[in-house]
Amino acid sequence: MLLTHNELKRYMDLLDVLPPNSPEVEKIKILFNEDKKERCRNNFIPFVKEMWTAFIAGKHHKDMAEAFERVAEGSLKRLIINMPPRHTKSEFASFLFPAWYLGKFPERKIIQTAHTAELAVGFGRKVRNLVATADYQGVFPTKLQSDSKAAGRWNTDKGGDYFAIGVGGAVTGKGADVLIIDDPHSEQEAMQGTATVYDRVYEWYNSGPRQRLQPGGAIIIVMTRWSKRDLTGQILANAAKRDGDQWEVIEFPALMPSGKPLWGEFWSQKELETIKAELPVSKWEAQYQQNPTSEEGAIIKREMWKRWESDTAPPIEYTIQSWDTAFEKNNRADYSACTTWGIFYMPNEKGESVANIILLEAIKERMEFPELKARAMQQWKEWNPDTLIVEKKAAGAPLIYEMRRMGIPISEYTPSKGSDKIARVNAISDLFASGMVWCPDTRWADEVMEECASFPNGDHDDLVDSTSQALLRFRQGGFIRLQTDEEDEVHSFKRKVVYY
Repeated sequence: MLLTHNELKRYMDLLDVLPPNSPEVEKIKILFNEDKKERCRNNFIPFVKEMWTAFIAGKHHKDMAEAFERVAEGSLKRLIINMPPRHTKSEFASFLFPAWYLGKFPERKIIQTAHTAELAVGFGRKVRNLVATADYQGVFPTKLQSDSKAAGRWNTDKGGDYFAIGVGGAVTGKGADVLIIDDPHSEQEAMQGTATVYDRVYEWYNSGPRQRLQPGGAIIIVMTRWSKRDLTGQILANAAKRDGDQWEVIEFPALMPSGKPLWGEFWSQKELETIKAELPVSKWEAQYQQNPTSEEGAIIKREMWKRWESDTAPPIEYTIQSWDTAFEKNNRADYSACTTWGIFYMPNEKGESVANIILLEAIKERMEFPELKARAMQQWKEWNPDTLIVEKKAAGAPLIYEMRRMGIPISEYTPSKGSDKIARVNAISDLFASGMVWCPDTRWADEVMEECASFPNGDHDDLVDSTSQALLRFRQGGFIRLQTDEEDEVHSFKRKVVYY
């Protein structure tokens, strides 16, 4: 029996005035206990709070719980939750949810998987031990079968079944009303960085546990992203190609688009920013932001950049600064991005002095126009570029007007018809292939590299746009000649400088 909010308040008020030895006190306590049990049985979060007294709730827990409840009631059959490490992923999906589900449906079957058998069996032990506790028995009547002693294989007294297995293990003869896959990829495998390790997991999923699902059964995959080819990536890609299972996907980035932490009650923004600064960009984006990048189809791959190992830049003879601006500052808007580049000369394999270009600085922020204007002025004063390029779109048009009004020369860039983003990046790709584009070993340079590597499939391309503008200027400015360029008919004149 569930008590209404008003009923709960009325009974609480009564407890405050009734003498401790009043028989009504015991009756009210019984009502409260029945209400608590009913809430735990019906909803996942009350059950979590009852079983886990140290639980620190975050908004993402509520979203997970709501999805788990729909799985239990049968309205959600395919669920993927991608979330960062240490955000209660396994405690919810592999420990508390199986216990709650078997409490509600003690006759049903669960197959629980993780990237190693040892880890999967460890989850099974925790679930089994919880089911045997007095606290659990106070909520659900579900009990273990008398001979259920194995941590990874045990039964309920109503014929339910729990089976734990590591990725790659055999599941022959087992069935599942719910298949739970928790982090199928290990860090050691992901570090190999090869498609084989991800393909092996996907093949195992298709040939093993996926085929053990009972009619009407559900699949829950809860994992940290590693690659476009990880289990989440391959399942969704193949479902789209073959009109297969329809999946609901919930993604939890550690830092939200607003910059605030996903679970601020536990992880502070400062702590997450520290982790972000320490991790390579690719790992932070994949594991913590659930946004893995892939070089499949990338026009500019990571290895096409040349690393400048020295802490100081080479002697710069010409500086280019390029702005790509957004409309406004909000959580959904694009960023405004600025890259600054230096042109320098160094001998090639033949000993000839040729022009190269190096990334000197990159910034990417969401800014209202007054802040954008101030930032652009600060960057111009800091670098005093020989050429300042601003694309005439969004906030770029008023920025061009304002800076020209202050006497700052600007090359405005208006892409010609048919010159889309992909065409512009293709136009500069041979500069990278020729080994002319350099970047320092810094985090902000890695962010530019990573965004280029994810283009055209990434979530953002602001730094890519800024880069393509600058390198088009480099290419068209008479600094270089590539083997792919046509020979000038008259060789006695310098190549004409072309501006936007």
